Amino acid sequence: MAHYKLVLEDDVKDDFSLVAIHCSEEDYKMAFLLNQKIGLRLHRRRTDLEFVKEGLDVNFALFDFEDQDQYTTYYLVANKCKTSNTNTIASGGLFDDEASKEVITKFLIPEFKKVDFFLKIASEYETPPIRKLLMQLNEIDQVISAYTLEQQQIKSKDNLIFD
Repeated sequence: MAHYKLVLEDDVKDDFSLVAIHCSEEDYKMAFLLNQKIGLRLHRRRTDLEFVKEGLDVNFALFDFEDQDQYTTYYLVANKCKTSNTNTIASGGLFDDEASKEVITKFLIPEFKKVDFFLKIASEYETPPIRKLLMQLNEIDQVISAYTLEQQQIKSKDNLIFD
């Protein structure tokens, strides 16, 4: 009897470019700066990128812009999310409960904890001119630095699936 062996390969290749941005501005201000200086039209999605990590609800701000002329979609997502964890300690009395609140910082891509924002550029045909985009990003006064990341460096690629 003949034996057949099926080999399953990961055919789904999400072709995108990823730019890491170091900036101390808030997410809405960063989207505004990109719209103003680079000419994008980023707008915030109605729903943020939501995860449940270690029992905590984590929300990352997500902005997107679809350039229909170039068949390219731009996503701006924050890498950091600060959540609070409240612990209530009952002391046995009627009004003596003590509540301690701690602020916990969670990351979208934990291997790049120093990055503040990621700009994901997904194109259907060709990759857009990243060098020009990087030059424009680094010319913004509020941006400390911007550089591209290779997909092989990212261990948690699943967090970058926005659809």
